[in-house]
Amino acid sequence: MTSHITAIIFDFGNVLIRWDPHNLFLKYFSNDVQAIDRFLAEVNFYEWNHRLDKGSPYPQVLAEFSAQHPQYAHLFRAYFAEEWEESIPGVIPETIDLLYRLKVAGHPLYGLTNWSADKFAIIRQKYAFCALFDEIVVSGEVKLTKPDPDIFHLLLQQVGCPAQECLFIDDALRNIEAARDLGFATVHFTSPAQLEAELQYFNLL
Repeated sequence: MTSHITAIIFDFGNVLIRWDPHNLFLKYFSNDVQAIDRFLAEVNFYEWNHRLDKGSPYPQVLAEFSAQHPQYAHLFRAYFAEEWEESIPGVIPETIDLLYRLKVAGHPLYGLTNWSADKFAIIRQKYAFCALFDEIVVSGEVKLTKPDPDIFHLLLQQVGCPAQECLFIDDALRNIEAARDLGFATVHFTSPAQLEAELQYFNLL
C-alpha cells in the first residue's frame, strides 16, 4: 500500500536530541534529583524557559530571573549563560538512524521545535543530522511556540502540502493534540522502537 504521507515533521527535544536541565544542575545539588525538582518548581523554571523558546533574549531573561531570585543567580547564570550545553547530553541514536533511513527512502523531512534561536544555532552547527531537513521551523526565530496553531500553519506554508499529508512526531501530548486537531497524522513519541513501528504502519520504512 502506498502511504498518503508526503512530509514527515520531527520535534527535536527528547525525540532526536536529549534535553534535561537536571544534567546541568546535578553537580550543584549533590546529585539530589528531588532537590533539583523542588528548585525548578520554586522558580517556575519551565515557564521562564518557555519565554526563551518564544524569542525572549537570554540576557534579558537571566537579568529578570536573577532579580526575582537573587539567591539562585549563580544557577541561572550557569544555565542561561555559561554551561547550557551540559543540559544536552547528546542525541538519541536510534531515532537519528530512523531519520537517515527516511532520508535515504526519499521522504521530505521537516523540523518543528520549541527552542531559543541562539541556542538552536549551536545545535545546527554541532549536529550533522540537521542538514537532512528541508526546513526547520524554530520557535525562537518565528516568535511562536507549539501548541499554538499559528506555528503549525506557518510550518504548512514551508512544507507546501495540506496537514492531512503530513506526519508530525512529538513527545509532548499537548503538541500532538494540537496537530491532530488541525488534521495532521501524528505519532506521540515514547521510544525509538515505538516510532519505528509507527513509521512501518504508515508504510514509510
